[in-house]
Amino acid sequence: MKSVHILFLCFFLLVFFSALPALGAEVVSSSEADRTGVEVTVYNTDLALVKDVRSILLKEGQGELRFMDVASAIRPETVHVKSLNDPRSLAILEQNYEYDLISPEKLLEKFVGRTVKIEVWNDYQGKKEIVEGTLLSTNNGLVFDIGGQIYLNYPGLKIVPSIPDNLYARPTLAWLYANSAKEKHDVEVSYLTKGMTWKADYIFVLDDADTAADLTGWVTLNNRSGAAYRDATLKLIAGEVQTIADVVPPPMYRGMGMPVPEAAPSFVEESFFEYHIYNLSRKTTIGNNQTKQISLLEAFGTKIGKEYITRGERHYFTSSLQRGLLKQKVDVVISFKNSEENNLGMPLPKGIIRLYKKDSQGSLQFIGEDRIEHTPRNEEVRLRVGEAFDVVAERRQTRYRKLADNLYETSWELVVRNRKKEESVVVSFLEPVWGDWEVIASTHPYEQADAFTLRFDVPAKPDEEVVVKFSLRIRS
Repeated sequence: MKSVHILFLCFFLLVFFSALPALGAEVVSSSEADRTGVEVTVYNTDLALVKDVRSILLKEGQGELRFMDVASAIRPETVHVKSLNDPRSLAILEQNYEYDLISPEKLLEKFVGRTVKIEVWNDYQGKKEIVEGTLLSTNNGLVFDIGGQIYLNYPGLKIVPSIPDNLYARPTLAWLYANSAKEKHDVEVSYLTKGMTWKADYIFVLDDADTAADLTGWVTLNNRSGAAYRDATLKLIAGEVQTIADVVPPPMYRGMGMPVPEAAPSFVEESFFEYHIYNLSRKTTIGNNQTKQISLLEAFGTKIGKEYITRGERHYFTSSLQRGLLKQKVDVVISFKNSEENNLGMPLPKGIIRLYKKDSQGSLQFIGEDRIEHTPRNEEVRLRVGEAFDVVAERRQTRYRKLADNLYETSWELVVRNRKKEESVVVSFLEPVWGDWEVIASTHPYEQADAFTLRFDVPAKPDEEVVVKFSLRIRS
């Protein structure tokens, strides 16, 4: 039993002392100058994965490595370190993230209880003087003991003799390591950081006939992570990646309204897990506190559809409405299919599409915008642009009967007036109904769009008024 205790003690001491750097070991510092490559993968959710590769010569044995120029918004618990060229010879024993950065306040805090110098101007002698005192406190002001007297917020420039070892000029990862290699290590450090986001914005320019359009997509990248990434390989992830509050899983491994010259796409898209990756086909520099825009895609001659849509309300058909004529808003909806046959076919990240069209003088004008969600290939995109000015829609309830507690009959007139001078239109009335329902009379064709939607497509020539009459029976 005694021998077991001795073995346990020896094992404990071995582990304890192996975690201590060798006495007098030189501290190795690595900055951005050592970087040989960096890859940044940015997600939609204020998150980025950074993979920073540096060539570093480490002393044999145990020592300390200070890995500087990392993101100040780093998630320390996600850091992963490995040697790419000799992984078996490098082990990380301990990691610290040092974010106690140099500032006047932090410096003075480190010298509480110690002597500091104060440079003051002597008005009587017309020269500078140096006063020494003991800094007693920095809490809500500075308190000094100078010559046995207590001074509050003593004026002058405060001078400290040095910068303490536990203050850093920039965010730093510090490791205790054990190394058995004589050559340099290609050290890859990967970590997740907050402060980086990207979004997609699209410019959609319609032709004169509203039958085709040119689409240009841009990526807007914002870097507020606290670090810069020069000549970086940039990847964008489109999709909703789940993260848990305070705990992040470990990292796994085509101008704004102006003609754009044809060029190779900036991003190459590929499927990845349940998401999509957009790989920038060249290196780029992502500066700290920088907003960068990069071309995402270009498509020309995309065929589009244009619809005029107005909607009723569910309670219309089980209530007696005494308000007479009801005016309806007529939405203008532009649609297109995201397919190769339509000169598209790349999965579109969610974002805002802004629509433009040239006026009679050839000047491009903004006509509306809408937001799209992540859109796979071969799916339809529908954009509500705004409300039609020259197309008027109205409705009137002409009859209402309550046949039983849950049985109703109601009759309606739907009115379309097309005030355009030369263009015919088709206005779609979408009527939301509830329960068991049937059309018992109608002057115009209709369709059942789904279980709870009745649809009338009403054509109207220029300056024509069209009236649709129909009756419903509803059991709710």
